[in-house]
Amino acid sequence: MSQNQNESPIYAKIEKNEQYMKENIGLGTSFDLGFREMIILKQKVQLYYVTGLTDASVVQQIMRQLVQINDDETNAKKLPEIVENRIIYQQVEPTESLDEAVDQMLSGLVVIFIDGIKYAFIVDVRNYPGRSPQEPDTEHVVRGSRDGYTENIIENTALTRRRIRDARLRHEMLKVGERSKTDICLCYIDDITNDGLIELVRDRLNEIETDGITMTDKSLEEFIVGPKWKPYPLVRYTERPDVAATHLMEGHVVLIVDTSPSVIILPTTFFHHVQHAEEYRQTPLIGTFMRFTRFIAIMASIFLLPLWLLFVMEPALLPAELSFIGPKEEGTIPVAIQIILADLGIEFLRMAAIHTPTPLATSMGLIAAVLIGQIAIDVGLFGPEIILYVSISAIGIYVTPSYELGVANKIARFFMILATAFFGSLGFAISFTLYILYLTHLKSLQTPYLWPFMPFNAAGIIEIIFRVPMPYSNKRPSVVHPKNDYRQPR
Repeated sequence: MSQNQNESPIYAKIEKNEQYMKENIGLGTSFDLGFREMIILKQKVQLYYVTGLTDASVVQQIMRQLVQINDDETNAKKLPEIVENRIIYQQVEPTESLDEAVDQMLSGLVVIFIDGIKYAFIVDVRNYPGRSPQEPDTEHVVRGSRDGYTENIIENTALTRRRIRDARLRHEMLKVGERSKTDICLCYIDDITNDGLIELVRDRLNEIETDGITMTDKSLEEFIVGPKWKPYPLVRYTERPDVAATHLMEGHVVLIVDTSPSVIILPTTFFHHVQHAEEYRQTPLIGTFMRFTRFIAIMASIFLLPLWLLFVMEPALLPAELSFIGPKEEGTIPVAIQIILADLGIEFLRMAAIHTPTPLATSMGLIAAVLIGQIAIDVGLFGPEIILYVSISAIGIYVTPSYELGVANKIARFFMILATAFFGSLGFAISFTLYILYLTHLKSLQTPYLWPFMPFNAAGIIEIIFRVPMPYSNKRPSVVHPKNDYRQPR
């Protein structure tokens, strides 16, 4: 048992502990704060718990075990030892701090005070409300596991442990937020993950000073990688335990935040965000084909519209074989404005789909495609080619596995369209160069964002371009500097 000097000690008089609970957490005012006092061997024993975070049947079982002490025991001097032995649950820990007792109680644990004793027992019987593990909506696979992370941090650590039954897998629990006291689990494999990376992430977590991170993982990301205005994601989110386990085996760190179904993988590069679990659920050849197709779609989502606008503005750049590209008739609205309006229209539809109830989403899509799109062409607001290329770019955004990367690519495309519209080929060249330089400059926890292309790593490039068969993929990525870089036992 240990106690911080700044924390309130547990009083020997149980009435003072009860008064502390009334004054500090609203005992007697908040209906969900459970309290029960019993007389055990002529001494007062009090139980505190949160009704919504503990199983009522378990609390009743604890009370039953305590009451039975009166029938079986007579030595009141050894009551603390008797209570500790009678509570037959997995984790029963003593504490000398009232603040810690309150924090644990509000996390779903039961706290037991005994009159005349300057410490309390904390019993872990938490039972968080939540849903059962199911396949994430944004990471479907044709073949593979259908379980996914939930909002329960205990279930999430178990889903990870189920896939990595290694004694060296570590789950460190920390709390962040002065008021929210959100549980955060720092996951890594002790003999693989670089010690410097673990210390860096742990220090960033311990340095967080805020009332709470009720928006969970996204708020946590901004504290870890910095609150700078960077559109590109510097951490990877996943709701699939197999994806998180794979990254742990590579030497990454995973952060599990209570109440969030997404876990944070770090550090990451640009190419971590374009990988998908489906590639590893197919044969290497099919996986490579899927990867090439996805790369083409992502490139189209970024560069297709600016490049097409450039060819429309400067048709001399087109070879004779591609002279059909470009509108056949001059419209009343400039082509660049049409592209921007159509792109914004797609964004309106995306945002509307998020807020539209599922039964109405199909109807909304039909209205948008059949009525709005066709009428816009008929009245001359958009040309047919505008709709074609904007649609291809939008599909490329949806093909991007990472939602955050897709939105960032859309912002980059928007600025490239503006640069091309104002300055033609010079604007396209400059914006393209600045885009590459920007990605080269980015770092995720001191990790180069465009690795393995910058800095160059031949083995890493092969792993990025091709879905290499697992028997031949026996080296961990050097970008995370793993302690053990060989995947397979020697």
